[in-house]
Amino acid sequence: MIEVKHLTKSFEQKNGEPLLAVNDLSFTADKGEIVVLLGVNGAGKTTTMRMLSTVLKPSNGTATVEGYDIIGEPQKVRANLGFLSGDTGLYNRLTTRELITFFGKLYDVDDETIKKRIQEMADFLDMNDFLDKKIDLLSTGMKQKVSIVRSIIHDPPVMIFDEPTAGLDILTARNIVSFIHKCKDDGKCVLFSTHIMREAEKIADRIIMIHEGKLLAEGTWEDFRMQTNLQDLDDIFVNFVNQTKEREQNYEFQENPDDL
Repeated sequence: MIEVKHLTKSFEQKNGEPLLAVNDLSFTADKGEIVVLLGVNGAGKTTTMRMLSTVLKPSNGTATVEGYDIIGEPQKVRANLGFLSGDTGLYNRLTTRELITFFGKLYDVDDETIKKRIQEMADFLDMNDFLDKKIDLLSTGMKQKVSIVRSIIHDPPVMIFDEPTAGLDILTARNIVSFIHKCKDDGKCVLFSTHIMREAEKIADRIIMIHEGKLLAEGTWEDFRMQTNLQDLDDIFVNFVNQTKEREQNYEFQENPDDL
């Protein structure tokens, strides 16, 4: 599972002022569950996932993946984690099969298991026609499928998907969503980020809403409907944002009534 504990990340801007991208964020994601990190662009979703994958170090707080701390045990975290984003970075000179095999060896997966997993995923994602084509000849959707297999070749118990369907055609996006459901069925812990409300509504077992780096709300779609008496997730999200702004304004007035 994933356990996020007061995770915070601050970046220094060009003017020297700090930019708080993630602000004291805490949540959990369990095995056999799809948890969607939902927020508008710039909310802190990608920064959060990069910290969980050990690409970025947090400014404060920490998190554990399968019980391993992202700060103290980054190698064990990476061994138990598969990470997929919409920003596919692949080696164009290699074929699909060569690239996946290369990453399998990086994770110390034996040759026979690599071959077996490549074939299983090629059948599932309809990749057999381009297994032996070079990466630079593939379409964007094909490359995203390659990235999926690359990220799970070591069969990790935790999967992180950072807006993996962004810019993809509807058929490829459906394939990826089908794969995400397969991960859940296999008992994996799945964390999925998106800014598309309809996507979250369809795929999530539980939704973590974040806004300006902070936790906005947490629960199921049905929980949110009962709390707000609203039916549309877009409206629900805006409602929570407005509630937060009102609380912050009331707090500022109580602290500094003469300034307002």
